[in-house]
Order: sequence, then structure tokens, then C-alpha cells
Amino acid sequence: MGTKTAAILFTACLLLSACTATKPESAATSNQQDSVASDSSNSAIDQSNVSSPKSSSKQAGSDDHNSASKTNAQNDKTSESNETGAATSATTNNKMYHLDKAYNVIPNQQDTEKKVVLLTFDDGPKEAAMINKIIDVLDKHKAKAIFFVNGYRVKKHPELLKLIHDRGQPIGNHSWDHIVLKNKSESEVKKQIETVQKAVKDITGQAPVFFRPPHGAGGDVGRKVAKENGLLYMTWSVGSLDWTMKKNQPNKTEALLKNVTEQLHPGSNILMHELPWTAEALDSLLTRLEQKGYQFVDPQGIEVPASK
Repeated sequence: MGTKTAAILFTACLLLSACTATKPESAATSNQQDSVASDSSNSAIDQSNVSSPKSSSKQAGSDDHNSASKTNAQNDKTSESNETGAATSATTNNKMYHLDKAYNVIPNQQDTEKKVVLLTFDDGPKEAAMINKIIDVLDKHKAKAIFFVNGYRVKKHPELLKLIHDRGQPIGNHSWDHIVLKNKSESEVKKQIETVQKAVKDITGQAPVFFRPPHGAGGDVGRKVAKENGLLYMTWSVGSLDWTMKKNQPNKTEALLKNVTEQLHPGSNILMHELPWTAEALDSLLTRLEQKGYQFVDPQGIEVPASK
């Protein structure tokens, strides 16, 4: 009986030991699963936390980009507005140059380029082929020139005046008949100047702002009438002497180059004419001027008087 009881007790102890061993394993598994689930949950949270800054950063980047784009667009508009205003201001008030009493081009500010020349052509418009040839060379050198025209020529060939205008070159007033004005009455001088103003404006939509008296002789009356019409009166400071040359004269190009370069100085106001040999020599002349360090002043940057 005692042995049987001992065997039963022994068996019960074994069963109890087995049950106790199973519970920790089950708990460990459960804990491990809970730990894995927790880690997964924490990992998801961490990923969410990691992902969230990236997403926020991406959104912020997008917002910053949009904000920058808006700012840049606003800045572009402001810059565009400022540039337009500056251009308008430069056109109306802030001219870079003026002419002195000797008709040289003088900078208005110390830091403005001094080594410049003003190119001018008188006595046109004459022939389309010659005008195009001259302007082709000007365009090649990125230069502008004043084309001083006579009214009687404009009347005969308005299409040539329009050609000059359409190709972006400034037009000046050289009187109607190319006569000496200094000994004429004020009424005659007014007629000679103002009829050209009207003719040019009727054809191009713009009246000239530069006046050069024929033969450089306008007198006090010529100056007065020019100023009343908002015209800058000028003669020249360097003559090419192309008007003294003859068709059959040899070496006209070299002669013209020599005439200009021997008188050349900063601010030179160079007188030329719509002549075949001048058109032929022009590329060589402008190339030589550039080699000497000269730039070509845009006539639009020169001060002109306000009309009354």
C-alpha cells in the first residue's frame, strides 16, 4: 500500500513538473509574439515617424519651391517693372551723353565710357542699295548712326526714308532744300526745318530730334528754330571729307580712313555722306575704330532739348 501511494505521488510530481515547464514556454512564446508585435508596431510607428519627416520635408520642399517660385515670379515682375521703368527713365531723363560746344560727345557721368564716336550720314535718302549696304555694315558692328535727310529727297522717295526707319536707324533733320540757313529770315528757316519734321513724322510716326544745318551754317536763327522744335542742333567735329572725293579718284577708302583717324579723338562726331565710296569704306573704318578701342554711341543716349 505504501509503495503504491509513493508511486502515485511520484507520478503526480512528474505531471506537476511537466505542467510547470510548459507554462513558461507558452508565456515566453506569448511574450515573444507580443514583443514581435510590439516591435512591429514600434517599427511601424518608427517608420511612420521616419516617413513623416521625409513626407514633411518633401512637402516643405514643395512648399518652399512653390514659395520660391512665387517669390521669384514676384521678383521677376518687380524686376521687369523696374527694368521698364529704368528704360523709360533712361529714355526721358537719364541720358548718358551730351554734346559740347564743339559738338563732341561728352559723358554725363565719370564712369560712363569716354572713348566713343558718333556716326552720322548726310544728304539722303538716295538709293535703297546703298542705304542697305551702309546699314548692313552698321548692324555687323552693332552700331547706330544718325541719317540726316533732306525734305526734297524724302518727298521724292518716301519709301527710302521708311527703309532707314524700319531698319532701326535714327533719322535727323537736314533741312528741306539743303541751303545755307544763316542768312535766311526766321520764317524761311522755320519752313525749311518744320516741313521736314512733319514729313518725317507723317511717314515714320516719329519726328526727328537731331538737326544738322546744311554746310554747317545755321546761324542764331537756325539754333532758335531747332530748339523750339525740340531738336538738338549740331554740326560735326571730325569730317571724313568723302564729299570732296570724285568717282574716278583712286584709293578713296584709304583716303577716307586717313581723314578720319588723323582727327580722331574720344567723343568724335563723324560726318559722312550717303556716297558709294563711303559705303564701300565703312566696314574697314568701323573695324579700325574698334581696333583702336572705340565704341559707337547710340544716338538715343544723347541729351536733346525739350520742345516748347
